[in-house]
Amino acid sequence: MNESGSILALLEAGGTVMWILAGLSVFALAILFNKLWDFARAGIWRRKPVNRALAEWQAGRDATAVQPLEHARDPVSDVLRVALAGCMDTGVDDAAVREEVARRGAAWLESLRGGLRPLELIGTLAPLLGLLGTVIGMIDAFRELESAGSQVDPSVLSGGIWVALLTTAAGLSVAIPAVAAHTFLERQLEGLHHRMQDAATRVFSRSVGRVTASERARGDTVADERAEPGGARLAEAAGAD
Repeated sequence: MNESGSILALLEAGGTVMWILAGLSVFALAILFNKLWDFARAGIWRRKPVNRALAEWQAGRDATAVQPLEHARDPVSDVLRVALAGCMDTGVDDAAVREEVARRGAAWLESLRGGLRPLELIGTLAPLLGLLGTVIGMIDAFRELESAGSQVDPSVLSGGIWVALLTTAAGLSVAIPAVAAHTFLERQLEGLHHRMQDAATRVFSRSVGRVTASERARGDTVADERAEPGGARLAEAAGAD
């Protein structure tokens, strides 16, 4: 009861600006929980189906590569499913498949990014509103000091300044968590974007990966031959030539 009463007293002391900041803090908290729920429901942290599908595709088992993605509804699985289907359909142009993959990925990111702009706006406006409340409070404090005339009471000035600075502290208290939450959510979307690009690229560049693996295997074979006595003699002969 005392805590709620003190909070209410602070809100009343700060005036209209304090009530606005309190409303913005509640709004920012609602946005954060809503976006976390959206991310969890979309499954942006789900990785098992994608890893299994890519393992099947890289192993050359095209027929079973799509099976782990049949019931997956997360963004990376959706993009990967389109890429696999397009690569297995020889009648579809590769450029068209890439365009569709890019379109789906952009649509997912745009959908999940909804609501982040208001959170960014709160992080920008809250300290400015706090500063505005401080300026208004300082103006009121000096007006009271002027009206007192020669009978100046220092407590009047100090009390006015304390109330004025209250809104600045409140604005920063709202802005700092809002900026931190916005940065965290944006970082999750950046990670999602990277995983979608990585999955699609691994599908389109499978042949390149196989060539690289083949060249690596040939290099290991040559190294093994040179490590043997006959290989050492060949190396000496090559050096002699």
